Amino acid sequence: MSDFDINQVRRLDGGLLLVFRELLRRRRASEAARRLGLTPSAISHALNRLRDLFEDPLFIRRPHGLEPTRRALELGPRIEALIELAGQTLSPQAEFEPARSSRRFQIASAEFVTALIGGRVIEAMRRDAPAVSFVAHNLSQAPAADALRRGEIDLAIGRFGALPPGVMAEPLFSDRYCVVARKDHPRFRGEISKRDYVNAGHIFAYSPSETGDDPPTEMAMIAAVPGWLTALGLVAVTDGVATCSERLARRHAERLGLQILKPEAEMWSFDIQSVRRAEPDPGVDWFLELVRAAVG
Repeated sequence: MSDFDINQVRRLDGGLLLVFRELLRRRRASEAARRLGLTPSAISHALNRLRDLFEDPLFIRRPHGLEPTRRALELGPRIEALIELAGQTLSPQAEFEPARSSRRFQIASAEFVTALIGGRVIEAMRRDAPAVSFVAHNLSQAPAADALRRGEIDLAIGRFGALPPGVMAEPLFSDRYCVVARKDHPRFRGEISKRDYVNAGHIFAYSPSETGDDPPTEMAMIAAVPGWLTALGLVAVTDGVATCSERLARRHAERLGLQILKPEAEMWSFDIQSVRRAEPDPGVDWFLELVRAAVG
């Protein structure tokens, strides 16, 4: 570590981290002061130190409150992770109390996984832990594993191969692809042949975190969008078809007016894992239980 880095670390104390977090959450200095039990002048002094430390204004005063700069938004997840890690280090055996916690979990998950489980997780949090929240990041396998190892996220959900040291995976659920069309589609009623599947107008969902950078080219395409839920929404109002997660399709078919077609060819199956850091974290244990229950 260089002398410059050492000096920077010496200037960054826990109190500054807490002030930054509250300013980012509340967007008002008076609210941050109230939450932390500090005076407004102490908050102002801490903000000046933060600005000097990070060489950025961080928060701009607006009529509606404090507006975070781009740099402040980038720092937010990292500082949240530092605070959580410090808490775990100082109280390694502390229990997680959902009803009293205001923890913001950082997760990496494929878009279709967030769409599949997000609503049920939110309802469970509102019932049992009203101040807890989560932020979902759409990261591909390697960046997600690295972010997890560095403490920038708490949990990763998706398809993973080899993992770096310090993280561990467990099976979460199995799924398979299916074909969907709107219920009143003029050509398809419950089934689709191999030939029709190849020649049908496909609305492809693609994302670097799920299916690669580019949509497939061997089938007739009418649109490609970065997410399965978007694809389902377009299928619901067009004559296009989509190939997507069967769990996701069944969860939203009735609401969107979709039919799940029985294909002539066998569709591919796949497994979804949850990946976390190896060290104990009661909060992640609790959140992962919500995720498991939301899969259903």
